[in-house]
Amino acid sequence: MTLIRPATPSDVPLIRAFVHELAAYEREPHSVQITDDQLLQDGFGPERYYQCLIAEHDNLPAGFALFFPVYSTWRGRSLHLEDFFVRPQFRGQGIGKALLTRVAAIAVERGCARLQWDVLAWNQPAIDFYRGLNAAMLDDWRRMRVTDDALTALAALEPETEARA
Repeated sequence: MTLIRPATPSDVPLIRAFVHELAAYEREPHSVQITDDQLLQDGFGPERYYQCLIAEHDNLPAGFALFFPVYSTWRGRSLHLEDFFVRPQFRGQGIGKALLTRVAAIAVERGCARLQWDVLAWNQPAIDFYRGLNAAMLDDWRRMRVTDDALTALAALEPETEARA
């Protein structure tokens, strides 16, 4: 039997374990820098940056979905699914579909116009799974990212015009 439930503060070590397993699957195990303390503060502190669902199958942790609100100036309220992962031994049992269905239901409950996420170009099994659920691939869009020293350098640039907060 599969249970989809909201994560609790006691799940933080499990969430971080899932993040590491997903990063290894995505061929980026060295990129994870998140700590339990950061996950605890950001997901369960006074200013929540994310929410997380845990999938359990026969009382064993099988997968997770981590998401947060974003805003589209074209469509309004939206949710971004940052991480979505089902452990390999649990795949093909409907757990991923149950997780994604629950995140979609949360989006609808909150009046969101869309649910969005990223998928690696080489991850054909995931692409096929998402397309089977009527998700559309945005081939013309590319995500841009600035991190670490590049983020600090960008923030320190002198603007040519005055910035107002």
